Amino acid sequence: MSTESESMNVLAELSIFPMDKGESLAPFVARAVAIIQQSGQAYQFGPMSTVVEGRWDQVMDVVTSCQQDLAADCDRILVYLRLDCRRNRKDAIQSKVRSVETRLSRK
Repeated sequence: MSTESESMNVLAELSIFPMDKGESLAPFVARAVAIIQQSGQAYQFGPMSTVVEGRWDQVMDVVTSCQQDLAADCDRILVYLRLDCRRNRKDAIQSKVRSVETRLSRK
């Protein structure tokens, strides 16, 4: 039986990285992004975070997998997670961007 939150589309902005591995964190960020890619969820990688889209359980599974992967060899991990949950929404990553771009082109 699915819960209300599982039936909602979730747009998650995720930034995850270790606090104990020095200045260059790209190898650890790449590990998290690879997990997101392999999940099959829609995503958009950016310079400060990655946006992942799916049902609640799918998105939380991805976040958990990223955290567990880094926990294997990191003693401290910082996770920023911001969620937008909405019913009856599909393709939110692209539609939100298109909506703003359409308004910009009207000027």
